[in-house]
Amino acid sequence: MTVINGSHFSNMEDFYEEVSQLFMKDENWKVGTLDGFDDILYGVDTDIIWKNSQKSREDLGFDSTKEFYQNKIRIGKPFNVKLIQQKLDELIDGNGQTLFEILIEIIESHKNITLILD
Repeated sequence: MTVINGSHFSNMEDFYEEVSQLFMKDENWKVGTLDGFDDILYGVDTDIIWKNSQKSREDLGFDSTKEFYQNKIRIGKPFNVKLIQQKLDELIDGNGQTLFEILIEIIESHKNITLILD
């Protein structure tokens, strides 16, 4: 069983730090992207308890997601600005996913992992 503790982070950078410590103790690189987070979950076969998940839902909600997309658009290449703008528009229109929802979807896409929100 692995515990992600929402009280240990309030933004994506610190979330990546948290999961790097949990899943990659013996590695010399750290997770720094959503794709990277997805990649490290391959081969993981455990229950994940996300403590203080409501705090994470708020911390990684609309405002931080909007900022996340705006930063990628500002950076431009190598990011697909058109796609990111579409995701930002969907978020603003109330149809897009927040970062928290994206992370949940990534975890739940791995069939060997059971996620428990606490």
